[in-house]
Amino acid sequence: MVKTWKESEVVYGTEDILTSLCNSVTRVLTVATQCEIHYSGMVQRITKTCLKPDIGCFVLFDGGFSGLVVLNFSAQTAMELYESYMLNMGMPKSELAIAHTSDEVSNIMGELMNQIVGDFTGKVRRELQTHITQNQPKMLVLNKQVVLSVDTQLDKPESRRVTFYTGKNNIFYLELAIDRTEFIKLHDFDATETPDPDAVIAEAAAARDVTQTAPAPDTSEQDELLRSLGM
Repeated sequence: MVKTWKESEVVYGTEDILTSLCNSVTRVLTVATQCEIHYSGMVQRITKTCLKPDIGCFVLFDGGFSGLVVLNFSAQTAMELYESYMLNMGMPKSELAIAHTSDEVSNIMGELMNQIVGDFTGKVRRELQTHITQNQPKMLVLNKQVVLSVDTQLDKPESRRVTFYTGKNNIFYLELAIDRTEFIKLHDFDATETPDPDAVIAEAAAARDVTQTAPAPDTSEQDELLRSLGM
């Protein structure tokens, strides 16, 4: 008996996209820091995405579907990930930054965010056979009294929050806002194999060399970013 299209359809929705993104977070951070990263089996439905203290990173993507990804780290979590990453790259502990407000910490957290979203967009191309592009991730060190809301131009937004845990059981949060969408599988296809995880480490090491020589962003650049976000 031949199945009709309706009977054989496979639907890939918001939670599937979120799961793929969460797996990119765990994969990239585990490889980069050599520490076990995992996330909660429960997901929260939220009404808006926010940047929260002490470090907030966000990136916008567009193309086959549009959305916003936010990562919020406490100072302790950010320093654990930063130190683990740098030590894994061979940097002596005596030369590491000692405060989460350091430009070096900001650069590394921004680069890790870039690697995560890059891994995710690659999976979107392979698994959903569509294309999305990302802008340059933005990172802000936030005062404890500041909660910054980020608005996105989405027609029917759906927002989710997932809790992540580091190897030392520090917590950080991922927030995703995307247009309500479903991908329906029309026919079978083979997804391309995922890239070697060692490539993630190599890219991260190359990026670290670049950020060490790049000048730190001046205060006016951060002020301009805050103004563009309505602050």
